[in-house]
Amino acid sequence: MATERKPKGKMDTKAMMELYKQLATPGAPHKLLASMAGSWNTKTKSWMEPGKPPEESAGVCEQKMILGGRFLQQECTGQMMGSAFNGMGFTGYDNHTRKFVSTWMDTMGTAIYLFEGPASADGKSFTQRCRYDDPVKGPMEWRSVCKLVDENNIFFEMYGTALGGAEEKMMEMTYTRKV
Repeated sequence: MATERKPKGKMDTKAMMELYKQLATPGAPHKLLASMAGSWNTKTKSWMEPGKPPEESAGVCEQKMILGGRFLQQECTGQMMGSAFNGMGFTGYDNHTRKFVSTWMDTMGTAIYLFEGPASADGKSFTQRCRYDDPVKGPMEWRSVCKLVDENNIFFEMYGTALGGAEEKMMEMTYTRKV
């Protein structure tokens, strides 16, 4: 794995356990994720081809914190390309790598996508990247941006770059908290 490294030296068991305990303690990034928990209505725009109008759809998303406030679980339903759509993801913040880490899977395929990336300087958004070998476009890098606009609104964007190509906007989703 790219993040593997050699240990810096031996630690006694007590110090090692204290380090693991510190790294397992939710902090400010986990509070950002917790603020995203709840029931949401979604409006999605998907660009299937550059320069063409986006496909628009509506849906719902249920998000909840799990495992003692360490991870946000997301379950979304709606329409995509005229068919029913279901998706599930998990997002956490790895205190050790100082990155948000996410998985995503949905009914549009059988892959599990892995994303990671840092928080913004203001702590209200995070940008993640994922590499995927698309069956049509070949090797791609995806970039997602998730921004907590306020306590009742989230804005999410997804971009894709095919190998040797220019970045293209693929999707945007607006989440509005149900009242």
